[in-house]
Amino acid sequence: MGLPANTSNHMVGIILWIVMGGVAGLIASAIMKTRGGIVMDIVVGIIGAVIGGGVMSLFGAAPATGFNVYSFVVSVIGAVILLAIVKAISGRSVTTV
Repeated sequence: MGLPANTSNHMVGIILWIVMGGVAGLIASAIMKTRGGIVMDIVVGIIGAVIGGGVMSLFGAAPATGFNVYSFVVSVIGAVILLAIVKAISGRSVTTV
């Protein structure tokens, strides 16, 4: 016996968002020249998706709309904004130990 189809689809969606968040965070870290681990990149990418969606809504564009290229770009933009804010507040690069 396995999980109901609805539950397994939900779990796959969560895993895909974590992977997409990690890649978006990794790209944003490269753009902003920051260092962090994979967990930091995932968190930055996921929070970046929320920030990017909010910023896009302010400009009248659609927020992240699902698992697609547009949502990925929105996530990267939001992650870059997040890292820029953290760098401005801390006055140094974002790093993890």
